[in-house]
Amino acid sequence: MENDFDRKVNRHVERLKKEKYQVIESEVSKKRISWFKQEYKAISGNKPLSPRNAYELLFFKYMGLSEKDVPVLWETEKEIVWSSINKCPTLEACKKLKLDTREVCRAVYEKSTQALLSQLDPQLRFHRSYLEIRPYSPHCKEMIIRMDFEEIMKIAIEEAKISKSEGNKGYGAVVVVGKQILGKAHDTTITEKDPSLHAEVNAVRQAVRMLGDTNLCGAILFSTCEPCPMCSSLAVWANVTTLVYGASIKETSRLGKSRIHISAKELIDKSPAMIEVIGNVLENECMKLMKEA
Repeated sequence: MENDFDRKVNRHVERLKKEKYQVIESEVSKKRISWFKQEYKAISGNKPLSPRNAYELLFFKYMGLSEKDVPVLWETEKEIVWSSINKCPTLEACKKLKLDTREVCRAVYEKSTQALLSQLDPQLRFHRSYLEIRPYSPHCKEMIIRMDFEEIMKIAIEEAKISKSEGNKGYGAVVVVGKQILGKAHDTTITEKDPSLHAEVNAVRQAVRMLGDTNLCGAILFSTCEPCPMCSSLAVWANVTTLVYGASIKETSRLGKSRIHISAKELIDKSPAMIEVIGNVLENECMKLMKEA
């Protein structure tokens, strides 16, 4: 007789056979966000939550697991790292279909897990090691860290100041995955005489070269100004997880700084990529850069 776990595995098998990964990713995200809003939001209140709180939410409250299924390797106030050794229907479904979990889990469950955590606090970030993932490892090594968006934006602002000192237009951008900065850059459109060399373009190019991979799933792209349609499109092609910006296109257009008045979210909503957009981080500091330019 088929038990509950076997039924879950078979459902995963059928879904992976019939549906595109992006469709599954979207469905899983909507399910998790709906659960949070209906079952958990009233409990959580407005207090800042720690990585430990987020870990317990994800595994104990949502997935119904225990700590023996996901034993903690180490934790601090800003980070919790664990090994997933629980019975996993996705793992078994991938084995049956001879699919690579490094591809499937990244495409389906990386952003959808972040979507749940972002309901708690977007600065809580989920990451998985694709060097330590089953069945290529005895466990899946995963973590949740707390990032400081303002601290990263300050790095982008420093890049924008360098841009202005060189005679460019004064924009800065940073690409981050976990605790690692993969790219930090400013616009060089004037000094290099190339209109495509916006700060975000330069930062993304650095990031993909460092990774040796054009897929930036799990990455956050920070920008002192809301990315223009070209740079928002690049974020889609690079498959970043989140865009964080300081000054909005709406505000900078009042200063005559924006040529195409289309918001990043408007463009991303027309794409198949699931990208979180967060604005107004150190907005005043970023607007000051625009006013001084």
